[in-house]
Amino acid sequence: MQLLQTTDKDFTAKFKALVSDRREATIDVSGTVGAILADVKARGDAAIKEYTSRFDHFDLQSLRLSDTFISEQAAKCTADVKAALELAAERISAFHEKQLPQNIGYTDAVGIKLGLNWIPLSQVGIYVPGGRASYPSSVLMNALPAKIAGVERIVMTVPTPRGEINPAVLAAAKIAGVTEIYGIGGAQAIAALAYGTASIAPVDKIVGPGNAYVAEAKRQVFGTVGIDSIAGPSEILVVADDKNNPDWIAWDLLSQAEHDPSAQSILITDSETFAEKVIVAVEQILADLPTQAVAKASWEQHAAVIIVNDLTASIPLLNQLAPEHVELCVDEPQILANQIKSAGSVFLGRYTPEAIGDYLGGPNHVLPTARSARFASGLSVYDFLKRITYLECNQPALQTIGNAAVTLAQAEGLPAHAGSVAVRLNEKK
Repeated sequence: MQLLQTTDKDFTAKFKALVSDRREATIDVSGTVGAILADVKARGDAAIKEYTSRFDHFDLQSLRLSDTFISEQAAKCTADVKAALELAAERISAFHEKQLPQNIGYTDAVGIKLGLNWIPLSQVGIYVPGGRASYPSSVLMNALPAKIAGVERIVMTVPTPRGEINPAVLAAAKIAGVTEIYGIGGAQAIAALAYGTASIAPVDKIVGPGNAYVAEAKRQVFGTVGIDSIAGPSEILVVADDKNNPDWIAWDLLSQAEHDPSAQSILITDSETFAEKVIVAVEQILADLPTQAVAKASWEQHAAVIIVNDLTASIPLLNQLAPEHVELCVDEPQILANQIKSAGSVFLGRYTPEAIGDYLGGPNHVLPTARSARFASGLSVYDFLKRITYLECNQPALQTIGNAAVTLAQAEGLPAHAGSVAVRLNEKK
């Protein structure tokens, strides 16, 4: 864990190293993934079954989970978990329904009709982890925006190591309107969704997080299908003053550290005494934390505590880090929030822990990582929509703007472009 102070002579160099720290998998899996993709593309179902047997230690009889199996397993989900999933689905849906955009249509001053229509994707694939991480909340976050956008076919793949699956994952899939579920994972699942097999029709876009092999597979199939992003390890940055309970902030920092040994937790505070209290609290919590092995590795290898003279100085640092999650645990968080330019999602005030956003706050928890918040946003309804534009000129309108088009086409050395407009301008009546 790094302790940095902006007054240190070497702060700039240390902070620059923190910003540029690459926490993604250092092992190059591109060759292995490429071979799996090519094999599934060539041999389809047979290849998928072989990889599932090898990696998940389970011999699939059928790739698709039957409706009976799904219902039986989903029924094993406890009543309290199902009720929590339904509340989460209600809140997530309400927030994402407000994102639905309006079509555009108008006639401009010269009589040209212009328009833009939003069209839902036809079919989408959702990858749901099933190894170290098995998250029913991710099912809701990925599937509900697709359903709200109007996607008709929502396909889910989820690995079933040794034939086992989390009942809550299937319960969430039923609540979210997933139309097909396949018990496969890894790069082979991404290949099946992208290229299709005898059992699985290909989709138009693949979303959802996974391990390094899944991330690399999504990278390699991009272009054949769309993808949401290449997800990296989780991140949280907490800006907090000394009015906070240090235990609360410690728990917040560890909430992301327990995701992955490569996750990153950063605290920025204006109190050295408070920083020390948080560090002590983290160590005390880690001693009894069931996810200690993962969280401790993340905390020791990638965490940082930064002490600034004034919390307003946290914003330039935050914008450079462009973190996935930001908590502003201060009296008037909106003042700082208005200055943030790069972050996945922001949580305002002392009573808004990031974990609320992970489950049922409303905004999506699929967010940009590895500083990609500089140019990307979290998953939304927009990710499952495409735009088609329309243009209609009548004869007088073309006469008004056509000569300028001919001039530009000639300037670019494209005579056929120029001719296709000019021939209409010179139409004999």
